[in-house]
Amino acid sequence: MTEAISLTVNGRSYELAIPPDTPLLTVLRNDLELNGPKYGCGLGECGACSVLIDGMAARACVLPVSVAVGHEILTLEGLASEGRLDPVQRAFIDAQAAQCGYCLNGMIISVRALLNHTPRPSSAQLRDALEYNLCRCGTHVEILEAANRAVAINAAESPEAPHE
Repeated sequence: MTEAISLTVNGRSYELAIPPDTPLLTVLRNDLELNGPKYGCGLGECGACSVLIDGMAARACVLPVSVAVGHEILTLEGLASEGRLDPVQRAFIDAQAAQCGYCLNGMIISVRALLNHTPRPSSAQLRDALEYNLCRCGTHVEILEAANRAVAINAAESPEAPHE
């Protein structure tokens, strides 16, 4: 049974007629044609489907779209602002932290979520934030380098952020 669902994704409002138990990932990819979040495991365990909901990382493959109503959803496509990549996106490009790239959506979203709440995280906090994001290609060293670069870029762009 379909219902009228209102979503705010990447700063835009959408009105959709869909079943409320439809996975958020399905809506993002199929209805809104946003391909940043990927279908990985379908169980919320690999991180490929990650999005930000009110600034916190969430696994879109296991969340019904009804849970996202009234919240701000941000996908990989929405991180860039005014033609400028997010510091995390820039860091991942600079560090060439991709092999196949399938995991990058989850990695970037997880680092951004951490930086949203902990502007200058420790290396241990970065590893913890990325712990449940799987990379099948084994580019973990480059991903950690990119995450550390993202912290530095983020700190340089917001020097008033407190140390945590």
